[in-house]
Amino acid sequence: MLPISKTYAIDARTTYNDTSIPAVTYYFTVAVPASGGKPLQQVTLTQIEGSEDIEFDAKQSRAFVGTSDRAGEKLPVSLVKNPSQDDSVTIQFAQPLPSGKTVTIALKAYSNPTWDGVYLFDLKAAPANQSTESQPLGIARLQFYSND
Repeated sequence: MLPISKTYAIDARTTYNDTSIPAVTYYFTVAVPASGGKPLQQVTLTQIEGSEDIEFDAKQSRAFVGTSDRAGEKLPVSLVKNPSQDDSVTIQFAQPLPSGKTVTIALKAYSNPTWDGVYLFDLKAAPANQSTESQPLGIARLQFYSND
């Protein structure tokens, strides 16, 4: 079982926070605690608030060790969209991430939303050889502003 969610650190930012900007990247950074727990195999992001659903380009999205401003080693990942849950995307790491790593998931959005406001994403993690439910990591927040 993964350590309890309060030990994870989450950060989110975007390359542009104006509405309707095309081809932007959203960075979701997760610091996996160094103490105990199983290696991290996947992260699921579910949009839980916002005026419209944000769509991601799986082919242009990626992940790496480090933060958005201090990118390190690239991590092979695949993005899985659940057809029954339009507001959710799962990032699967080719190799499980060991404890103590900080990883950033860079999701390429086709466009920022046309409506301004707060957009919230619920993040959950699953360990390698998952036999239990995903564990909550926390809520990531992005704010978009009208550029009128």
